[in-house]
Amino acid sequence: MKKLIILSLSLLSFFGINAQQQNPITWVATYKSISATEGEIIITPKVEKGWHSYSQKVTADGPVPTSFKFTESKQYTLVGAVEESNVHEEFDKAFDAKIFVVTDKSLFKQKVKFAKAGFNVAFKLEFMCCNDQMCLPPKTTDLTVKVQ
Repeated sequence: MKKLIILSLSLLSFFGINAQQQNPITWVATYKSISATEGEIIITPKVEKGWHSYSQKVTADGPVPTSFKFTESKQYTLVGAVEESNVHEEFDKAFDAKIFVVTDKSLFKQKVKFAKAGFNVAFKLEFMCCNDQMCLPPKTTDLTVKVQ
């Protein structure tokens, strides 16, 4: 019995560490100029096959939604909220509900206004990702993009 408990704990530790080391989604931020005083920060997920993340839309019994927290600065002003595109609704077995899902075709955009280019915009991105067999704990990623 004691050996069984030790084996079970060892397996749980192994799978727990393995799950924490997985990083099936990475995020890339780029900048696109609209005018001399306005632009868009474009955030794109790179998603491994079989994995997905979730929309910014909150669902009652669903996963942690993707969220963005921009560092405040006198150099720029956010214009509106982060817009998302190519996010689609599908039935998610893990949550037994229809949920808006982010894949590698999804895109997020945040407009910014400023007086003078040549600065960095830093922000935090929180997301959760799952596949058909498991969900990883929510993760926060720090991103920075240069406005030029």
